Amino acid sequence: MAVAAIRVDQVTKHYGTLRALAGVSLEVAQGEFFGLLGPNGAGKTTLISALAGLVRPTSGTLEVMGYDVVGDYRNARQHIGVVPQELVFDPFFSVRELLRIQSGYFGVRRNDDWIDEILCNLDLLPKANANMRTLSGGMKRRVLVAQALVHRPPVIVLDEPTAGVDVELRQGLWRFIRKLNRDGHTVVLTTHYLEEAEALCGRIAMLKSGRVVALDSTQALLRQFATHTLRVRLQNPEIGCTLGGNPDVDGWVDFAFDVYADVEPLLGRLREAGAGVDEIQLGEPDLERVFVDVMNRA
Repeated sequence: MAVAAIRVDQVTKHYGTLRALAGVSLEVAQGEFFGLLGPNGAGKTTLISALAGLVRPTSGTLEVMGYDVVGDYRNARQHIGVVPQELVFDPFFSVRELLRIQSGYFGVRRNDDWIDEILCNLDLLPKANANMRTLSGGMKRRVLVAQALVHRPPVIVLDEPTAGVDVELRQGLWRFIRKLNRDGHTVVLTTHYLEEAEALCGRIAMLKSGRVVALDSTQALLRQFATHTLRVRLQNPEIGCTLGGNPDVDGWVDFAFDVYADVEPLLGRLREAGAGVDEIQLGEPDLERVFVDVMNRA
């Protein structure tokens, strides 16, 4: 049986009276593209910091590729690359110098070929010899990604990697990360861009108040929690509300339904009530609706 890329077992973390993690348990298989979602303060960054060995859990165990994060920190850290949410960088070195130094931290020598490949895939080659202080925020975030990848870790953790970056960088980054995932790297992603998580992640865990409140494949979560939406613009929107619709602006009313066979009866009820339908839109289930539904239930 293959060792899990990440194993988290009943992990808690307290900061005084604040409980950041309240018994989190989950496993991520090797080669997965795994999403870790939750509102601000849910415990995502605390969990990632614990996996990286930057925070010691109050109780429970964490393993990376079978290595205990506390008991065998050196091996655990060698097998994981973390892209932090904060822009942390050394202002005294160029991009290439920084990546060479980062390679040295992990005992990796003569790494320039891999550094060049990373720089090329992240569109950083033109800035390879530029001082970190001269880079824009988006460029600095690319360097953080490069630093996390420089020792070729089998497990890559991305904590809000596209926050505040332009669309072009976002697309280029995901092309590169998808390639790494296809090549066998395990990827764990936290993001507030739920459409990214829906498109990229095969499985998703949702956290709230330090607990896992949902954990399943993305498609299973969509089937379980989200419904389709019939969106109609009515001449008499108040009639739609009396028939169970949720009012929006400019005469639009939303009706939830599970299967497309429900649409005709809904429209029939609107016609019989004299609501006057001017326009119709059909909405597919999406992860944003799932997320809101799960958080409300939790």
